Amino acid sequence: TFARAGSCCQIGKNCHISAGSGVGGVLEPAQALPTIIEDNVFLGPSMVFTNILNPRSAIVRRDAYVKTLVKKGASIGANATIICGNSIGEYALIGAGTVVTKPVKPYALVVGNPGKQIGWVSEYGHRLEFVSGKATCPESLKSYELKNDSVKEIK
Repeated sequence: TFARAGSCCQIGKNCHISAGSGVGGVLEPAQALPTIIEDNVFLGPSMVFTNILNPRSAIVRRDAYVKTLVKKGASIGANATIICGNSIGEYALIGAGTVVTKPVKPYALVVGNPGKQIGWVSEYGHRLEFVSGKATCPESLKSYELKNDSVKEIK
């Protein structure tokens, strides 16, 4: 098998994409192992996706890869590590050096080791400041709503 890349993905320096992975929504999730990266995703230099939860040098576990999904528009900073089995939501922003150990919500801003959500970002990557549950991106002027610990664009 081989890796396939779709449109509008940016992959930073020192990144390796293994055979069977799908970049840019070119594979259905059931077809790709171990990592699925949807369209318009940014992967910073030297970031890492793990693929086994309990690796051992002397034990071959290629049939035990755990899937990871990175949704449309997400950005993962330089030197970040994504522990397998977690999903990164649409337009989420993972800071440089962050270690993601649990699923990340759409539009979430996550930093640190272990990664912790410290806020929300717009589709353009600007931090959103909510007042009475509403926020506006300063660049795109799109409006967002925060409700039940979830962010959605107001159309």
